[in-house]
Amino acid sequence: MKIFIILDNAESILDPQGADAQGIYAAVEGLSQLNNICLGITSRISTIPPTCETLEIPTLSAEAARDIFYHIHKNGERSDLADNILKRLDFHPLSITLLATVAHQNRWDTDRLTKEWESRGTDMLRTHHNKSLAAAIELSLTSPMFQELGPNARDVLGVIAFFPQGVDENKVGWLFPTVPDGSNIFNRLCVLSLTYRSNGFVTMLAPLRDHLCPEDPRSSPLLCTVKVCYFERLSVGVYPGKPGYEEARWIELEDVNVEHLLNVFTAIDTDSDNIWNVCSYFMEHLYQHKPRLIVLGPKIEALPDTHPSKPRCLFGLSRLFTLVGNEMERKRLLVCVLQLWREWGDHLEVARTLGDLSHANRLLGLHEEGMKQVKEALMIYEQLSDAFGQARSLRDLGWFLFEDQQFEAAEEAVSRSINLLPEGVYQSLVCSCYRLLGEINSSKGDTEKAINRFEAALKMVSSFGWHHDQFWNHHGLAVVYFRQGRFDESYAHVERAKSLAVDDPYLMGRAMRLQAYFWYEQRRLEEARSEALRAADALEKVGATRDLEKCRSLLHDIEQAMENPTIPTQETRRYSLRFLRILQMNSSRMSP
Repeated sequence: MKIFIILDNAESILDPQGADAQGIYAAVEGLSQLNNICLGITSRISTIPPTCETLEIPTLSAEAARDIFYHIHKNGERSDLADNILKRLDFHPLSITLLATVAHQNRWDTDRLTKEWESRGTDMLRTHHNKSLAAAIELSLTSPMFQELGPNARDVLGVIAFFPQGVDENKVGWLFPTVPDGSNIFNRLCVLSLTYRSNGFVTMLAPLRDHLCPEDPRSSPLLCTVKVCYFERLSVGVYPGKPGYEEARWIELEDVNVEHLLNVFTAIDTDSDNIWNVCSYFMEHLYQHKPRLIVLGPKIEALPDTHPSKPRCLFGLSRLFTLVGNEMERKRLLVCVLQLWREWGDHLEVARTLGDLSHANRLLGLHEEGMKQVKEALMIYEQLSDAFGQARSLRDLGWFLFEDQQFEAAEEAVSRSINLLPEGVYQSLVCSCYRLLGEINSSKGDTEKAINRFEAALKMVSSFGWHHDQFWNHHGLAVVYFRQGRFDESYAHVERAKSLAVDDPYLMGRAMRLQAYFWYEQRRLEEARSEALRAADALEKVGATRDLEKCRSLLHDIEQAMENPTIPTQETRRYSLRFLRILQMNSSRMSP
């Protein structure tokens, strides 16, 4: 006779630290070796007899989760609102079953269910049969194996639950200096299936995270210790070519965790100067290594004007906006910053802000206003005997003169900038000067000199691994070769630029827009349209309104050419070259 035996939820009886564990294991192993018995075990822990075959059971697929929910719920049509809740539960089977049961018992439609979820979260997952998600989780925490981990284990779970990404398993010793044998605790938590590993982080399913996350983060001493560790690591200035620049790349992996940490603690410690200083450092780290906007913007702007960290935070925020091509928003923030520094009488910060504001105005086409600001900044730096500030201002002045087609004056200003800088110092600024000289020489028709300038800049930035600067120099070389009709060489540099822009939607959009013009010039209109559409999509996502407008204009030209294919190639080339001149005049996003 064939027998099928199921040991369901066998965490407690199979816990190797539990009572009679040795005898239970022997019995299970004996049963598993009988030919007429098929033994199935479901357990959160993975410590089972070695003769048993282990199968990892994943969370449900989205479609299976919907089927289970609506089969139990039976109260309304399928809805995106309900699907969103299922997704936020990570398609966890028990949570979905409980959610559907509660909704069915209370006769809730989808709208009412959504309101209850937004109000109570996983606390609502308790049925009239007194089954609940919380009870299931707490039962797992009573197992002997978990209890053996000591008093720190529950707090460690709380910290993991707090962070959206979980905890980087390579930083356990750094983040948990007060927890003895922290790595072993993390390993055991994975064995107990309370956590799992994902892309180098130890994390947990959303329902467990919601239940285990501390209601008041300040009530967890361990979380406060982790916060201090993050803040100490953030509070380091980041500048290309300076010590600590490469080490700061850790932010590329942990930016979501840090942003969440700051977002929570700025809400509960609003008046703390330290946390807002850390916020400004965080934006500097992002600016250098992972350019993107942050959710903290409204909180920063809401700070009182008397708050000592407000201008620095607004300045950091403005720099992130320029990295996504939104110069109008950048300018609005910088005007606020400039007013604050003027009121406070900080001349150095006034000059620094004037430099960034002039850059924003230049990219907005407001040359007269921008030129006035860069000249004021230069005058302040000269009064302060600040050679680096003067060099930056002269470089910025060079861009204005270049765009006004005063090429000789522009070249003189940039050369003065380079001469002010000691050899081997401030290489990022020197590199941007060489790039500008490349643009100037290209516009003067001195092609070989332009190529030499761009290649000199590339050689410099490649040794430091500055991807953004590499991108713009490849972009400049692509334009130079294209104007000469050397399409293969131009195309090669566009491809290099695209490879450097993989993690930056704005740069990728700019590279694709340039490539669309190559196809347009060569009358490959379908490819041109496809590339321009992709560029427009990338630029729209990052809010790069100015570049998006140019991209849409390009799309209009391409579609007109597709409707009227008799337009001569020579006329197309004339429009292409005119556009490339505009590109040259506006490709300086990373210059100041």
